[in-house]
Formats: sequence, structure tokens, C-alpha cells
Amino acid sequence: MKWDHSVGQGGFRWKGGAIIETLIYLGEGPTVAEQPIEMVERKGVGHPDTICDGIMDRVSVALSRAYLEHFGAVLHHNTDKGLLVAGRVERRLGGGTVLEPMRLVIGDRAAVGIGPQRLDVPSVAIEAAKGWLREHLPRVDPEAHMRYQVELKPGSEELVGLFEPARQGEGRVFGANDTSAAVGYAPLTDTERIVLATERYLNGAGFKNRYPETGKDVKVMGVRQKNRLELTVAMPFIDRYIAREADYFRLRREVLQDLVAWLGMRRGELASINVSLNALDREGAGMAGMYLSVTGTSAEDADSGQVGRGNHVNGLIAFQRPQSSEAAAGKNPVSHVGKIYNVLAHQLAGEIYERVPGLRDVTVWMVSRIGQPVDRPQATAVRVYVKPGVRLQDVQGAIRERVERALAELPSFARKLAQGQYPVW
Repeated sequence: MKWDHSVGQGGFRWKGGAIIETLIYLGEGPTVAEQPIEMVERKGVGHPDTICDGIMDRVSVALSRAYLEHFGAVLHHNTDKGLLVAGRVERRLGGGTVLEPMRLVIGDRAAVGIGPQRLDVPSVAIEAAKGWLREHLPRVDPEAHMRYQVELKPGSEELVGLFEPARQGEGRVFGANDTSAAVGYAPLTDTERIVLATERYLNGAGFKNRYPETGKDVKVMGVRQKNRLELTVAMPFIDRYIAREADYFRLRREVLQDLVAWLGMRRGELASINVSLNALDREGAGMAGMYLSVTGTSAEDADSGQVGRGNHVNGLIAFQRPQSSEAAAGKNPVSHVGKIYNVLAHQLAGEIYERVPGLRDVTVWMVSRIGQPVDRPQATAVRVYVKPGVRLQDVQGAIRERVERALAELPSFARKLAQGQYPVW
């Protein structure tokens, strides 16, 4: 393994009195794409965990906008402690009913204002949640099918102090409100690419227009062994469109044929892709043998959801990849490195891979120290796999330049996060 420290005093670079170490090194052994087995999962937009991530991040974006509008600065908040409690339904061929609504608990910390000025935090949070549901889950009525419990309290004095408006001038950066690490990587493997694209295809507007009978709670698990990929797909069918058991299995066959044909044009270097759709189905078993849903999400009665149990910020759960333990969704976009560094690490890895010739695979790690400005990580590490004939010294200068540029542009990046420009699920 070869190592390279950034130049400077003692092998480190100094900036504003803080030590920032940038470590660039060559990876050893096969990349994930070259390993004999690979497992990747994607929880779709209607999955209970994804619903939590999507809504809690929308709440953070809404609070950031409201804080800027009312106080001229983003105030302290983290809305990353969300829980979706499953409801209760009665499924029936031809159309069932919702017997008990789901419950969404929106929790953690959020400042209510400055001095005598106050913001109605619960109202902002609930309206953001309803807006997300209307946009992404058309069969879930935000008024009738969901109850809301807001548990957002003011934060500690020490952390709130990081958000004083006097510290938030143009181009200023916040101190990190946690000591934490994050990681990102590029490019996606064929398995990762196909798993992500499959869910997006099945939940895309074109597919749903052709098959309005299908729900949004799509889950895809991909298992690649050498160059053969097995996909296990779960997707509910809306009971109001299914009059008989025979209709269900006929439609299921049509959907499977559509998906197989679509995948056949996207397999890349893979020799084959096999697909299993709704593997628990059993013909002749009646309601117990069909994956039916009233609202299109298993949160209606089968499965609760929680922030941080779903996809990482690039939309995947890739089991051979290094992972951060942080749940990015809902964390504030200007000081919490659990969000900033997770998104930035993936963006930076992708930019390095695309802009620096000679690379096969890139992984970026970033670690903060609480209170230190977020544009001054305690350490940044970049592991690269290079193409034949390429040496570390051929690429390290360009890589270091990309890292330093990303840190210099971090205030602008944080503003885009606050506007919701980077998805985290």
C-alpha cells in the first residue's frame, strides 16, 4: 500500500491554525465490481423507512427556509429522529378500506426563534410532511390516512450557540456540531446501477401510467455471483383494481415481462439478470397468496418505518461498500457533518472519478471535530484504484486540487443542501 500526505509542516497542510490532513493512497485487491459476490438493496419511495427519510429531510428544508425568511439565518435544528407507526387496513378484492391511520412521529431538536420572535415549528413540520406525501404517495391521503405527532424541542445552549446569526455572514461557515465520519464512493457498479434504476423505473411516471394497479412500496435486492445477477423485487398491487385472483396473477405476469424486457437492454457487462417478483405469492391461496395493498405502502398495516434504516444518500444500501453510521435525512444542512460530509463525500468521489483520468474506483472519507469549522475537516482520505500504467503520483495532484476546491466551496454547497437540491434517500 502506498501513502501520500499533503505537503506542509510535518507532512500536513495548515489552514487558519487548524491541521487538515489529506491522505491519498492506492487500494489493494479487487474492487467491489471485481469481487465474486455482491449484494445491493434499494428501498423505494413507498417503503416505510424511505417515507421517514424523505419526510424528515423535507421538514429540515422547510424549517431552513422558514428560519431564513423570519430570522435571516438558519437556526439550530435536527429532525432526524422520525418514526412511522403502521396503521391498520382491511384489504379486499375490488377495494379495501383504511381502518386506522398511520402515525408519524417527528422528533428531535428545533429552535423556536430568537428573543421574542417565534416560529410555529409544529405547523411548519406538519405542512412539510403533508406536502411530501401528496407529491410522492398519491394514494395516501395526508389528512385521513396519517396522524402527526411533533416532538421537536429546543437544543442545548452549547450547540445552539453555533447558530448565532452574527456568525452567519455571507460566505461564513458553521462549526461542526458533532465529531463524526462519512464516506462516499464512485462509480456505481453494474449491480448498484441496475438495482437503483429498477426501483426508479417501477416507480417512474411512465410505468405507473401503464400500470396504475401497482403501488409505490417497491423494494429491490440484487445479488450478483460472478457475472450473473439475481433481482428479488417486491411491489404491491392496489386491491381496488383486482377483482379476482386470476386478475392478479395475469397482471403480475405482464409486469414481470415488462421488467425483464427493460432490464435486457441494461445489463452492461453482466451475462444474465434473473428476476423474482413478489416471491411470497401462491396461486390458489386467496388473499394470503397475493401482495395487495389499499394505499400502496406496507406502512398501512404491515411494517413501521424509521429514519436511518433505509437507503444511504446515494439511494442504495451496498453491503460491500464502506458505510457511515449517520442518518443524513433531517439533519441540519449547515453544521451537521452527518449530512454535509455524507453528501459531499459522494459528490466529491464522483467528481474525482469523472475529472481525473486513469481511475477505476474512488472512495472518499471525511471526519470532523466538533466545533471546528465544517470546511476544515480533521482528516480527509481518498483511496483510488488506478488503470494499468497509471501511477499514484500521476493523479494525486489533481485529486488534492478537487478536495481543496470542494472545501473552499462548502458554504455554497451547504446553501444548496438547505434548499433541498441534493436528495438523501
